[in-house]
Formats: sequence, structure tokens, C-alpha cells
Amino acid sequence: MNSTSTVVNALWFGRLPYLHGLKIQDFLFEKVAKARLFKEFTDPRQCCHYLCLLEHHPVYTVGLRDYIYTAEEEKRLKSLGAEFHRIKRGGQITFHGPGQLVAYPIFDLKKLHVRRPDMEITSVGARRFVHLVEEALIQLCKEDYSITNVDRTDNPGVWVEGTRKIAAIGVQIRHDITSHGFALNCNTDLKWFDHIVPCGLEGKTVTSLTKELKNEIRVKDLLVPVCQKFEKIFQCPVELQDTQTSDMIYQEVTHSKEQEQQADDKK
Repeated sequence: MNSTSTVVNALWFGRLPYLHGLKIQDFLFEKVAKARLFKEFTDPRQCCHYLCLLEHHPVYTVGLRDYIYTAEEEKRLKSLGAEFHRIKRGGQITFHGPGQLVAYPIFDLKKLHVRRPDMEITSVGARRFVHLVEEALIQLCKEDYSITNVDRTDNPGVWVEGTRKIAAIGVQIRHDITSHGFALNCNTDLKWFDHIVPCGLEGKTVTSLTKELKNEIRVKDLLVPVCQKFEKIFQCPVELQDTQTSDMIYQEVTHSKEQEQQADDKK
């Protein structure tokens, strides 16, 4: 780890509806933004990044500019028992659900630096950040689960043998603060993907750790290894908080949304 390392608070929220996950990351995004604005931290090493870890109930999501999925298609997918949301991100349709580790890294890129192979410490821009997220997942698959034929391709995400997507990646960056992130298939029911063309990529398939290893790998099995790989690749301490901390944040998010709703009702 380098001397300018900042702490990453890793938070496990369990299984949540998709919109609840969005509210959590929006809440933490604002927290990071305000800390920067008001210079809450005099020592940059005290300025926390956040790594939100969770599962979602079955949900299909599409970017706002994906017009392929009409209201009729939305109704069809909902009839399968999944939610359907159009959200403010790029990219085409994807699925999130039980058995899939979803991570939302809320990182302030202005406070993030890594040491290059030549030992020079450098800042992390948007493309470099995505590359580092990919690298963390690739090394996780290779080193922790012995899936050696996993790598990048010309398409987004992390792939096995170039044809089977094991992790989807979609990062949003506003004001040099990241949100959204990745979804790694652990023991996901892959049949959910049969009803769509994942990420708009024809002729490609989706896989999972469980399918590749022929051994059940649960989401909770990944919590510590993912934190360890992020710590290694991003060269900063990653501290997995207890569930009480996550519960407090979730309650704070819920309370703030209730207050907003009450204010709207009075208008």
C-alpha cells in the first residue's frame, strides 16, 4: 500500500430490492461529495471510499437510452416475477438477482492513487478505474477459484474463454466520484438470462462460479476474498464493517426518504 492510501469501508447489506440499493449508493455518493466540498477531512487518508456489497431480488435493468425494450417487453419480463427499471446509466439490458454479488464502489477519484510498476504514484482516471475493477475480478477468479482462462475481451465485463460472461461491469462517474459497479455471478439461476440478450451481445453466454467449478459458491463466500482483492489492486486498506454499521446506514437512508416523502405530501 502506498503512503497516500485512503480507507475503503466495505459494507454488506444482504439482499435488497434494486431501488433500495440505488438509494444507498446515492446516499453514500452525497456523503463523499459533501466531505470533499466542505473539506471535512484534513488528512486525505481519512477520507473514506465505500464498497457496497449486496444481492438484489430478481430485476431487469436497462439504460434510459435503450429503446429496444418497449412497454410490452417490460410487461413480459415482469410477468416472470422480476422487477423492471430504466435507470440513469449507459449500456443495455442486464439482470440482477439472488446468487449474484453486486458491488457499488463509491470512490472519490481525486483521493485515489496507485503505484505503477515503475514505483511512481499516479492518480486514477475513469478508464484506469474500470481496468482496476476488472483486474480485481480477474485475479479473484484465477487466484482464489483457479479459473485460469478468465480475462478481458473487446466487450465490457470479465469473461471465461472469451465467450462466457462471469461478471458484468458498468461504472458511472460524476464529479470524479464513482457509482454503480459490477455484478459477479456466484450461484445465480442463469435461466433468468434466457429471456434477454444480456448487454445486447448476440451469440454470447453467461456463466457463474458455481457452473465453472461444478461446486456451490455462495455470495457470502465472496465477501472477504473480494475485499482482499480490492485492497491489493487499489493499494489501500479495505475494512469489511460489521452488519450493525450497514444496518445503521440503511436505517438512515430509509429515514431520510421517509422525510422527503412527508415533505412532498405536504406540498
